[in-house]
Amino acid sequence: MRGEFLDLSGARLYYYAAGTRGAGEPVVFIHGFPTSSHLWGDVVPLMPAGHRLVVLDLLGYGRSDRPLGRDVGVRAHAERVIQMLDELRIDRACVVGHGVAQSLAIRHSERVSHLGLIDTVAFDGWPTLKGRLARASLPVTKFLSPRVVAGALRTSLRRAYADPSRAAHSIDLYARPFGDAEGRDAVIAHVRALRCDETSALGGDLAKIAMPTAIVWGQHDSVVPVEVGRQLQQTIRGATLDVVAGARHFTPEEAPQRVADAIAALLERGS
Repeated sequence: MRGEFLDLSGARLYYYAAGTRGAGEPVVFIHGFPTSSHLWGDVVPLMPAGHRLVVLDLLGYGRSDRPLGRDVGVRAHAERVIQMLDELRIDRACVVGHGVAQSLAIRHSERVSHLGLIDTVAFDGWPTLKGRLARASLPVTKFLSPRVVAGALRTSLRRAYADPSRAAHSIDLYARPFGDAEGRDAVIAHVRALRCDETSALGGDLAKIAMPTAIVWGQHDSVVPVEVGRQLQQTIRGATLDVVAGARHFTPEEAPQRVADAIAALLERGS
């Protein structure tokens, strides 16, 4: 496993590569707000051999650069992923992720061989009430200390885990980039980007997705309810839905084997 930085239009994105090259399609793992490539850390070792695996930190998360005024909306993230694929000379890949993965599957369908959606935001039923309150409080948030903002982020994340011990370790990693003034500003930029505009715009095109699609959801996800997963399955032709009992929002961490098995089965389906 090796980690590297790619300079994409003046912003450095971190990624690491794993797996083994073979006849199988590459697999690209994309996290969502407010996590990082750590989300997939337990899934990657369980993936079948013969696939090049690429796991990245989106702009403003993990080891990647801070946004510093750059767009961190769903579509902007998706365009940067395409730039990354170009740099890595990956023509097509199985894309596993959330809202960014949907954008890629619809706006760049020629680059996506298979699609895995895991507890993803979708349609127009988000942000949650807490997310909307967070956006409404942004004029005040910019005057709060980084410690207060990071503490609020930690509290919000903790509720999305079923296992408190796992939550403690992961939250430390996810919150680390947001502990200073620039980090606080990054949180504000990310929360400001939590709008349903892009996924609402994509919603009408989900039925056009033609690549094999697998959906995995935590049964007790309180961030994006499992009903959204069922709606996605009904909308995307031929999509499968695997509901993981006992899991909440961070299913790749709470049930990595189930997620890896679902992606492995997805890769067996013809593109």
